[in-house]
Amino acid sequence: MYLERAEEEDKRMVESWKGDADGILVFTGLFSATVATFIGISYQNLTPNSQDTSAFYLAHVYQLYAASSSETPSLPFPPALSDPSTFSPSASVVWVNTLWFLSLVVSLACALLATLLQQWARRYLRVTRPRYSPHRRARIRAYFAEGVERLRLPWVVEALPGLLHTSVFLFFAGL
Repeated sequence: MYLERAEEEDKRMVESWKGDADGILVFTGLFSATVATFIGISYQNLTPNSQDTSAFYLAHVYQLYAASSSETPSLPFPPALSDPSTFSPSASVVWVNTLWFLSLVVSLACALLATLLQQWARRYLRVTRPRYSPHRRARIRAYFAEGVERLRLPWVVEALPGLLHTSVFLFFAGL
């Protein structure tokens, strides 16, 4: 009687965890792809524009060449070109990228935890299934059930959506 109820409870618990993890993995995959796309676009603002850098150095090469040959008149250096070695990204660009990178890291950590949860749930069912005598199965099930409580797995399962919400919040804060 104990084993039948324990099996029902275990199946219900594991199916609930698997369902939660499946939903989290789908959302996390789509969300991480979106955040990575935004990061790919905004990350370029952390470095100087390569066209401006090329124009700056070409203008310097031209001035050196023009100065070495006195026969050709020298054109004035364009004032709009700034020295790329003095480039510094704005604080807002740094903050946005920081928030989005944190969002991506938290989202991927959430996906990792959801995957580990799925693996653990499959293993839990496989180990506690009937292969032994009823007495031994009851002891194995009690041992694993105690481990579930000791590792606070129900709390971890409940915390995963909170982590995902944190990731979404970080992303929107960066917008």
